[in-house]
This record gives sequence, C-alpha cells and structure tokens, in this order.
Amino acid sequence: MSYNGSGTFQINTTGQPVVTGTVISSTAFNALTADLATGLSTAITKDGQTATTARIPFAAGINSSLATDSSSTSTGSIITAGGVGIAKSLYVGTNLNYGGVTLTNAVTGTGKMVLDTSPTLVTPALGTPASGVLTNCTGVQYTGFKNRIINGAMVIDQRNAGAGVTVNTSPTFVTDRWNVYSDLANATASQNQATTPVGFSYVLKYLVGTGASPTSGQISRILQTIEGYNVADLMWGGANAVTVTLSFWVNCSVTGTHSGSLANYTANRSYPFTFTVSSANTWEYKSITIAGDQSGTWLNTNGIGLKVQFNTGTGSTYLGTTGAWAGANYFGATGSVQLAATTGATLYITGVQLEKGSTATSFDYRPYGTELALCQRYYIKYSGNAYRFYGGRTESTASFVWSCPLPVEMRTVPTVSAIDVTNILVNDGSVQVACTSISTAYSSIRQITQAFNCGTVTSLRYGFIVPNSATAGVEASAEL
Repeated sequence: MSYNGSGTFQINTTGQPVVTGTVISSTAFNALTADLATGLSTAITKDGQTATTARIPFAAGINSSLATDSSSTSTGSIITAGGVGIAKSLYVGTNLNYGGVTLTNAVTGTGKMVLDTSPTLVTPALGTPASGVLTNCTGVQYTGFKNRIINGAMVIDQRNAGAGVTVNTSPTFVTDRWNVYSDLANATASQNQATTPVGFSYVLKYLVGTGASPTSGQISRILQTIEGYNVADLMWGGANAVTVTLSFWVNCSVTGTHSGSLANYTANRSYPFTFTVSSANTWEYKSITIAGDQSGTWLNTNGIGLKVQFNTGTGSTYLGTTGAWAGANYFGATGSVQLAATTGATLYITGVQLEKGSTATSFDYRPYGTELALCQRYYIKYSGNAYRFYGGRTESTASFVWSCPLPVEMRTVPTVSAIDVTNILVNDGSVQVACTSISTAYSSIRQITQAFNCGTVTSLRYGFIVPNSATAGVEASAEL
C-alpha cells in the first residue's frame, strides 16, 4: 500500500490483476491485507501513538479545540521535544510561560509584554579576560602621563650609583628627583636593592643612626618637587581643583601612624596625610585620596608646582591636622610617628605614584630610557674614565673650551660643576695636562660650553677631555 505522492494511498496489484470474477488466492489476499496493515500502522493515528518520520506541511495551519493550559513541557495543545521554529509572528492570547517565568500580556505601552513578577537578577562572574582591545570607554584615568612623580620606582641614580648619602641640614639628592633633609642630621639614605616588593627592583632606604626626638621647630623629611607644567591640569587654587590619589609601597621597622604632606611652592598651603604601618619590616601598599585645593597659589610654570614629602622626624610647629588643607607649612600630621627618634630605624619606600582621580591604579611603569630622560631635564652627569669629551679646542695656553649638546631640554639654564676636577685631563693632541678648575663660557637649556683651566697646552688646537678616575667629570643641574 504505497503512497503515490499526491496525498492518496494506492493498492498494490503488481502480479495479481484484480478483475470481475477473479478468484484471489489466499496468499495474494494475505499480502494485500498485510500491506494495508503496514500502511495504516505507519500513518498518523488518531491517538497519536505513531511518530512521523518527516515534517508535516499544513496548508491551512493547525486548529485545536482542546481547552488545555500549558504549565509544563507535558501539557497543552502542542507538545514538542525538539523545539518549535516559527518563520513569522507568534501570537499568544493570554500568558507565555518561559522556563517557569510567566510573561503576561499586561502592557505598559502599545505592543509591549512585561514580566508578571519582577525577576531576580544575578551578577555574572565575568572573570579576567586573557587579552583584548579596550575601546569606547569612559572614566579611564591614564592619559599618557598618569604618574606625576618622576622616578617613583627609584631606578635612576645618576649622582650616587647606589652609594649612601648623609642626611643633614643641606638638601641632598639620594636617587634622582628625591632629596632628603634633616635638622637632626642623624641618618643616611641610599638607593637599595636588598629588599623590594614584588614588581620592583629598587627602593629608597632611609636609615636612622642614633635616635633623637625633634624639637618643636626641627624638620626631617624625604621630598620630591614636581614642576608646575606637570601639574597644571590639576587646576589647584580654583573651584575646578582636581582630586588626586597618592599611592606607594612602604616597609618600616617602626609600626604605627606615619605621615607626610602635599604643599605649594610658597609653603603657605599644605595637606598633612597619614598612613599606618601595621607590621614591622613588611612590605605594605598604601593609598591616600586628596581633594584638590581650591585656595592658595599653585604654579603652572617651570617652577615648583607641588611638593610631595614624607615626614621622618618633625617638631610640633610643622605638624597639622590630618586630612585637611591648611594655610600653613606642614610636613606631617600631629601625633604621627617620628622615625628619627628610634635608633636604627629603617624606612624603605618605592612605587610612589601621584595621579588624577579618587582611585589608586597600577603603577605606571615607564621605559628606563624614558624615565632617565625625564630625570635629565633636572640633572645630567658625565663622569667616569669610560668617557672622552670631544668637541673642543685650546683657546689659550692654559684653557680648553668644550661644548656639548644636551640629550634633553633642561628645565632652565643649568649650573655646571666639575667633579673631582684634578682628575680631569686636557689633551691637545700632543700633551695631556690636569685641570685646575672650570668655568662656564656659554650655556643654555640645550647646550653647555665650559672652559677647563689647565696646565700648559698649545693654543688653538683641537683636542678632548679625559676623566682620569671613576668619578671625575662634569654635572649640570637645573633642579627645582
């Protein structure tokens, strides 16, 4: 009983023509009835027991008179285990149940369907993406010069190459851009690699010798001055003053509440801040958010725009209320730890960052060459017997003039000094004699020209300068 493809079944009479008067054999009749049974068995049955083996086309759709509601996957007029594909619109007369959540036809506007009850929202666990491109985002604080501190990771030390300096009443640079001062003169400081937090190779180490408590008017501090050009966009001193966040890593042998401050160049506006060292001799990460100062005068030129300082031992005259701007020159907060009072106390600090905004972000690692160039705007050193200073000639029998273009434009016309001057030798091409002193012939923010006064040489001959020791050379300073 084969299907003829046009919507009807046709009796199979092959090999057994049926005409009037023909006697049908039992074999043929049994085959015919078996074929009928097979055809009926594979057809769609009234009670739905037989499954179709292909899609069923409906020329005029499906119309069911069953009055059942669907509250699960086993009730309702149409049940399918394989999903329903709808090429055009779906119309639901009452409610649509989706996985146990009922969508009702109650509307808040034309054609809208809303949830019958408010759903419970679950925050997705996004995790950390392995990689990707950040586009079309707002609120990102990085704009090319995120960290206004230069050499915050203490990697550049042109002056001392890791050697210690004495902390006394003359401001002394330890690493580039960081200088120390103490009325108590009882400490040393140096670039250090002995102990560092993860991700950093260098720190600034401050070591107290014999402890001494500061009197009311004494000061001890670690300081970086920031050029006004580099903080002009903070707009301090007006209504649009920008909030900043100071962050750093610290390791100290003395626990308790330590302090520091931000201040302006005229030393009549300052903001004392505090941070707590919870565990002795342990690296801890600190961050302090500071609302921008809407008062006072803040330079936005090549002068001192902002001071960032850490108190290591200051008397009551120069300590103020923490967390508030004041019209005074405060170096720290009242009641804070005075490190200088403890014999043998140590303070290590690195990863210092000052950035716009109220949130501390990851440290702004800049390439070494970039960091060095930023430091050289304020200080450049040419020294060591690996150097030969070419580009000059003898101007007299006792003077050699050398000119050198600078690698970066300095902040202002630098002051040039000789280091270990008697170990600087002048070579005129035939003799080599020692220098006695140097003087500036001409200097600018892009070039220095120095006269090296020396022993007898032949006048008007081209030659060069030879540093004859590991320290001999010249330095140019345009520090704030």
